[in-house]
Amino acid sequence: MKVYDDKHIKNIVLLGAPKSGKTLLAEDMLFEAGIIHRRGTIEGKNTISDNHELEQERGNSVFATVMHTEWKDYKINIIDTPGYDDFAGEMIASLRVADTCVVVINAQHGVEVGTELIWDYAEQFSKPVIFAINQVDHPKADFDAAWASVKARFGSAATLMQYPVSQGESFNAIIDLLKMVMYRFPAEGGKPEKLPIPESEREKANQLHNALVEKAAENDEKLMEKYFEKGTLDEDEMRAGIKLGMIHHDVFPVFCMSARKNMGSGRMMGFIDNVAPSPREAKPEVAEDGREVAFDPARPAVLFVFKSHLEPNLGKLSYFKVISGEVSSGAELINAQTGATERLHQLFIMDGKNRQNVDKLVAGDIGATLKLKDTFTNQTLYAKGGETAIKPIVFPAPRIRTAVVAASKNDDEKIGEVLARIHQEDPTVEVAYSRELKQLIIAAQGELHLLVVKWFLENMYKLHADFIAPRISYRETIRKPSSASYRHKKQSGGAGQFAEVYLKIEPWFEGMPEPTEFSVRGKEIVDLDWGGKLVFYNCIVGGVIDARFIPSILKGVMEKMEEGPITGSYVRDVRVLVHDGKMHPVDSNDISFKIAGMMAFKDAFMKAEPQLLEPIYDLEVMVPEEVMGDVMSDLQTRRSMIMGMDSMGHYQIIKARTPLMELDRYSTTLRSLSQGRARFSQKFAEFAPVPFELQQKLAREARVNEPELV
Repeated sequence: MKVYDDKHIKNIVLLGAPKSGKTLLAEDMLFEAGIIHRRGTIEGKNTISDNHELEQERGNSVFATVMHTEWKDYKINIIDTPGYDDFAGEMIASLRVADTCVVVINAQHGVEVGTELIWDYAEQFSKPVIFAINQVDHPKADFDAAWASVKARFGSAATLMQYPVSQGESFNAIIDLLKMVMYRFPAEGGKPEKLPIPESEREKANQLHNALVEKAAENDEKLMEKYFEKGTLDEDEMRAGIKLGMIHHDVFPVFCMSARKNMGSGRMMGFIDNVAPSPREAKPEVAEDGREVAFDPARPAVLFVFKSHLEPNLGKLSYFKVISGEVSSGAELINAQTGATERLHQLFIMDGKNRQNVDKLVAGDIGATLKLKDTFTNQTLYAKGGETAIKPIVFPAPRIRTAVVAASKNDDEKIGEVLARIHQEDPTVEVAYSRELKQLIIAAQGELHLLVVKWFLENMYKLHADFIAPRISYRETIRKPSSASYRHKKQSGGAGQFAEVYLKIEPWFEGMPEPTEFSVRGKEIVDLDWGGKLVFYNCIVGGVIDARFIPSILKGVMEKMEEGPITGSYVRDVRVLVHDGKMHPVDSNDISFKIAGMMAFKDAFMKAEPQLLEPIYDLEVMVPEEVMGDVMSDLQTRRSMIMGMDSMGHYQIIKARTPLMELDRYSTTLRSLSQGRARFSQKFAEFAPVPFELQQKLAREARVNEPELV
């Protein structure tokens, strides 16, 4: 295919709430450009996007799909994204490499919950935005209400470029306010007639056109001067002003269309060609060291891998954007993160699952390659002389956790390997084996996200597993001093085992005074891997325990601290004083003193008013004001402490501290309470004492040690 230079490449991402029509709009754009000759449908399961078996089974997008069109000497790369927030990783990666966002609005519903959530991601990148009010042909379409909701939510930057002459089933004509003509479409859609604006629409069109001219003029001083001089701007001048406004987030052009009927997408494509910023005009990329990466086709090649996908019977497909230079098939590039050298055996332009070989891709273009061995999502490849590591995408923190238990023990290792592979493709799926909890933990964005992971395990890898409630990382400590002793004696013929240890334990806290009741011979402060400290004193006098056995006593104490007496959780913040004991000249050895130290510590711990501590998280919930009461009530049932409230734009922010055990499946409950309009983030704050009744219940459950399936 033709190699386009950076001035003639446009990269757009389609964003929108579920069922807004993104996939059909992408299909329509490819059809308009002649890339495909028959438009698919969601019901027919034959669209270029949504081509994965899982997407066809569910009837909605799960993955971002890369496509392209060639339209009037321009190449438009299109990325169709999922509408559900559970798949935010796919949206964010696509936003990162796009130069313009097309936010699709359903004409029946206007700005929806999904639109609000997506807008938060779009604002993080400050990319130019176009609004496409779709489904104007639907019997329940209300373009005026949809336009009003856009204006109310996004302010005066929302700028009308078109409006429909009629809507609903009679929709067939659009008034274009930039060109000041009417486009009338044939009944079956396709290429419209270009007609004068009817007299009945002339006054309205003139008013809106004048508003558009003013909006274009106010983005540039020279254009403003021309506007004052002439009282208007010509079409090219308006385009220049609108482009500047889009780049600075001062203009959000609004179009109308019916993707289902193939009406209006071609006009928006023409606008993208002529007005939407090219990669050269977009904000430059930033390297890991903070410097801007110059967009220069003449420099050595730098590629950023924004998506990886494993294709059955084919291998790993890596999608990338050329940040600078140009890349040819057969090129050898260096991975900035690992130092590994990768050879690009083939280069592709992708249209869903269809691949088209190309020999070369230039700066600003988006392509794919197969079977990179050591390169994954969020990594940079560069040619010699172009040493650069592009700043990685920051993906949202997980909002839901689950433990994974293989249906067959023989599959334990294989499930771990497969989940690690899924993480490489989708960094928003986090996978780790918790040595503390003795569970394999998956963290994801929501219930739908977990269902997708499970689908892959069962359908792609034929592995069956249960997703169960993860255990909680409790801590154990004590509330008062206590003393204990333990004699270990074992005789079974030949050399025996003997050790006797006396020790005292106390709660430890920062700034605690040194002990005075015993003579201190040695002190060791252990910073525990799981938080807190163990302060260990050797207070032995008179040689009743040889100094060489003291480390063994410490080792025994540490082993018991790794599996506390209440629930088997880690013990923290304890001071131990070993002050007396006995040994045998023949039978005493390291193992004897380790066992004696462990058992003496256990006995003392259980007499020292043991206290279970639970992890507490700082919770921030962004919620619309009208459902704030319901969300607050739910938080109170979760033993939350409300720390304060704030506001951000159209949201109220509730700040609370909540025990981790109360946050299991919270994302699902919050979605139900807010109709999907709220979101939350959580961050570990501290460990705090568990209420006595709950501690007793957890201790009993720990003895049973049977996780409950969810």
